[in-house]
Amino acid sequence: MEAVLRAVDDKAGIDAVVLDLRGLVDSFDALILVTGRGDRHVRTLAEHIESEIARAADVRPRHVEGWASAQWIALDYSDVIVHVFDPVARAYYDLEHLWNAARVHWPQPTP
Repeated sequence: MEAVLRAVDDKAGIDAVVLDLRGLVDSFDALILVTGRGDRHVRTLAEHIESEIARAADVRPRHVEGWASAQWIALDYSDVIVHVFDPVARAYYDLEHLWNAARVHWPQPTP
């Protein structure tokens, strides 16, 4: 999870949040949500997250969705699922509200 958050910080991701779902669902532990400024930034964030996880932990996502439109790219790392949204898609799907029972962690960007 830390490698994801560092990658998000590296590429100036907006409003990153970790939703801790342990104890709420059995299929995964956490969702990491982040917003990009537009489709190009969403793709850049997702690509950088994917390459940093591969470099740091030699792990590739099990499944990836959303490259074509880049409004919402999901990277499935089994226990952690990373969602990179454009601002409109993040507001529309409002996963923070959907998973409002989750413990929330708002990471602080590094100075």
